[in-house]
Amino acid sequence: MARYGQEFKDRAVARLLPPESASVDAVSREIGVSVATLERWRSDALSMPGRAPAWTAAARLEAVLTTAAMDEAARSAWCREHGVYPQELENWKVAATQALASPGKVGTPKSAKEERRRIKERELRRKDKALSEAAALLVLSKNSRRSSTGRTRARTNDRT
Repeated sequence: MARYGQEFKDRAVARLLPPESASVDAVSREIGVSVATLERWRSDALSMPGRAPAWTAAARLEAVLTTAAMDEAARSAWCREHGVYPQELENWKVAATQALASPGKVGTPKSAKEERRRIKERELRRKDKALSEAAALLVLSKNSRRSSTGRTRARTNDRT
Protein backbone atom coordinates (compact mmCIF):
# COMPACT_ATOMS: atom_id res chain seq x y z
CA MET A 1 0.00 0.00 0.00
CA ALA A 2 1.43 3.38 -1.02
CA ARG A 3 1.76 6.07 1.61
CA TYR A 4 1.34 9.69 0.63
CA GLY A 5 2.45 12.75 2.54
CA GLN A 6 -0.07 15.23 3.91
CA GLU A 7 1.11 17.93 1.52
CA PHE A 8 0.49 15.64 -1.47
CA LYS A 9 -2.99 14.80 -0.15
CA ASP A 10 -3.78 18.48 0.45
CA ARG A 11 -2.78 19.42 -3.10
CA ALA A 12 -4.92 16.62 -4.55
CA VAL A 13 -7.92 17.58 -2.42
CA ALA A 14 -7.47 21.25 -3.31
CA ARG A 15 -7.85 20.31 -6.97
CA LEU A 16 -11.13 18.52 -6.16
CA LEU A 17 -12.69 21.35 -4.15
CA PRO A 18 -13.83 24.79 -5.34
CA PRO A 19 -12.67 26.97 -6.95
CA GLU A 20 -10.95 24.48 -9.24
CA SER A 21 -13.47 21.65 -8.79
CA ALA A 22 -11.65 19.23 -11.07
CA SER A 23 -13.29 15.86 -11.64
CA VAL A 24 -12.18 12.96 -9.48
CA ASP A 25 -11.45 10.87 -12.57
CA ALA A 26 -9.20 13.52 -14.12
CA VAL A 27 -7.21 14.06 -10.91
CA SER A 28 -6.96 10.29 -10.43
CA ARG A 29 -5.45 9.86 -13.89
CA GLU A 30 -3.05 12.79 -13.43
CA ILE A 31 -1.57 11.81 -10.08
CA GLY A 32 -2.00 8.04 -10.22
CA VAL A 33 -4.18 7.61 -7.14
CA SER A 34 -7.38 5.59 -7.21
CA VAL A 35 -10.76 7.30 -7.36
CA ALA A 36 -11.85 5.67 -4.08
CA THR A 37 -8.78 7.04 -2.29
CA LEU A 38 -9.37 10.54 -3.64
CA GLU A 39 -13.01 10.43 -2.59
CA ARG A 40 -11.98 9.34 0.92
CA TRP A 41 -9.42 12.15 1.14
CA ARG A 42 -12.04 14.67 -0.01
CA SER A 43 -14.62 13.48 2.51
CA ASP A 44 -11.99 13.62 5.28
CA ALA A 45 -11.10 17.17 4.31
CA LEU A 46 -14.74 18.25 4.22
CA SER A 47 -15.46 16.65 7.60
CA MET A 48 -12.82 18.81 9.33
CA PRO A 49 -14.72 21.98 10.27
CA GLY A 50 -11.80 24.22 11.22
CA ARG A 51 -9.85 23.63 8.09
CA ALA A 52 -10.10 26.12 5.23
CA PRO A 53 -9.98 24.63 1.73
CA ALA A 54 -6.53 24.86 0.17
CA TRP A 55 -6.25 26.82 -3.05
CA THR A 56 -3.84 25.68 -5.74
CA ALA A 57 -1.39 28.17 -7.21
CA ALA A 58 -3.33 28.27 -10.47
CA ALA A 59 -6.60 28.91 -8.62
CA ARG A 60 -5.00 31.70 -6.56
CA LEU A 61 -3.67 33.38 -9.69
CA GLU A 62 -7.08 33.04 -11.32
CA ALA A 63 -8.68 34.67 -8.25
CA VAL A 64 -6.19 37.55 -8.36
CA LEU A 65 -6.84 38.11 -12.06
CA THR A 66 -10.61 37.86 -11.63
CA THR A 67 -10.73 40.39 -8.80
CA ALA A 68 -8.10 42.79 -10.17
CA ALA A 69 -10.58 45.06 -11.98
CA MET A 70 -13.23 44.93 -9.24
CA ASP A 71 -13.93 47.80 -6.88
CA GLU A 72 -13.73 47.28 -3.11
CA ALA A 73 -17.41 46.34 -2.65
CA ALA A 74 -17.42 43.84 -5.53
CA ARG A 75 -14.12 42.34 -4.35
CA SER A 76 -15.50 41.91 -0.82
CA ALA A 77 -18.63 40.24 -2.20
CA TRP A 78 -16.51 37.92 -4.32
CA CYS A 79 -14.39 37.04 -1.28
CA ARG A 80 -17.47 36.23 0.83
CA GLU A 81 -18.87 34.10 -1.98
CA HIS A 82 -15.65 32.09 -2.31
CA GLY A 83 -14.73 31.94 1.38
CA VAL A 84 -11.57 34.02 1.13
CA TYR A 85 -10.52 36.95 3.27
CA PRO A 86 -9.65 40.10 1.32
CA GLN A 87 -6.25 40.14 3.04
CA GLU A 88 -5.55 36.62 1.72
CA LEU A 89 -6.38 37.83 -1.76
CA GLU A 90 -4.01 40.76 -1.31
CA ASN A 91 -1.25 38.37 -0.11
CA TRP A 92 -1.79 36.21 -3.19
CA LYS A 93 -1.50 39.30 -5.39
CA VAL A 94 1.78 40.31 -3.72
CA ALA A 95 3.16 36.76 -4.06
CA ALA A 96 2.22 36.61 -7.74
CA THR A 97 3.82 40.01 -8.37
CA GLN A 98 7.01 38.97 -6.61
CA ALA A 99 7.16 35.69 -8.51
CA LEU A 100 6.79 37.51 -11.81
CA ALA A 101 9.33 40.17 -10.80
CA SER A 102 12.14 37.72 -10.02
CA PRO A 103 12.76 35.72 -13.21
CA GLY A 104 16.08 34.37 -11.89
CA LYS A 105 14.29 31.74 -9.83
CA VAL A 106 12.18 30.56 -12.74
CA GLY A 107 13.87 28.60 -15.52
CA THR A 108 15.19 31.17 -17.98
CA PRO A 109 16.58 30.30 -21.39
CA LYS A 110 20.05 31.16 -20.15
CA SER A 111 19.83 28.84 -17.16
CA ALA A 112 18.34 26.11 -19.35
CA LYS A 113 21.25 26.53 -21.74
CA GLU A 114 23.71 26.34 -18.85
CA GLU A 115 21.95 23.24 -17.55
CA ARG A 116 22.24 21.52 -20.95
CA ARG A 117 25.93 22.43 -21.12
CA ARG A 118 26.50 21.07 -17.62
CA ILE A 119 24.73 17.81 -18.50
CA LYS A 120 26.78 17.46 -21.70
CA GLU A 121 30.00 18.04 -19.77
CA ARG A 122 29.01 15.42 -17.21
CA GLU A 123 28.20 12.96 -20.00
CA LEU A 124 31.50 13.70 -21.70
CA ARG A 125 33.42 13.03 -18.47
CA ARG A 126 31.54 9.77 -18.00
CA LYS A 127 32.26 8.65 -21.56
CA ASP A 128 35.89 9.70 -21.21
CA LYS A 129 36.24 7.54 -18.10
CA ALA A 130 34.60 4.61 -19.86
CA LEU A 131 36.93 4.99 -22.83
CA SER A 132 39.97 5.14 -20.52
CA GLU A 133 38.80 2.00 -18.75
CA ALA A 134 38.28 0.19 -22.06
CA ALA A 135 41.73 1.22 -23.22
CA ALA A 136 43.29 0.00 -19.97
CA LEU A 137 41.50 -3.34 -20.28
CA LEU A 138 42.69 -3.69 -23.86
CA VAL A 139 46.30 -3.02 -22.84
CA LEU A 140 46.01 -5.50 -19.98
CA SER A 141 44.55 -8.19 -22.22
CA LYS A 142 47.36 -7.66 -24.78
CA ASN A 143 49.98 -7.80 -22.04
CA SER A 144 48.52 -10.98 -20.61
CA ARG A 145 48.52 -12.59 -24.09
CA ARG A 146 52.13 -11.58 -24.65
CA SER A 147 53.25 -12.92 -21.31
CA SER A 148 51.37 -16.19 -21.78
CA THR A 149 52.79 -16.73 -25.27
CA GLY A 150 56.28 -15.88 -24.00
CA ARG A 151 56.03 -18.48 -21.25
CA THR A 152 54.83 -21.09 -23.69
CA ARG A 153 57.84 -20.50 -25.97
CA ALA A 154 60.22 -20.58 -23.04
CA ARG A 155 58.83 -23.88 -21.87
CA THR A 156 59.06 -25.42 -25.30
CA ASN A 157 62.66 -24.25 -25.59
CA ASP A 158 63.56 -25.78 -22.22
CA ARG A 159 62.23 -29.18 -23.18
CA THR A 160 64.27 -29.49 -26.37
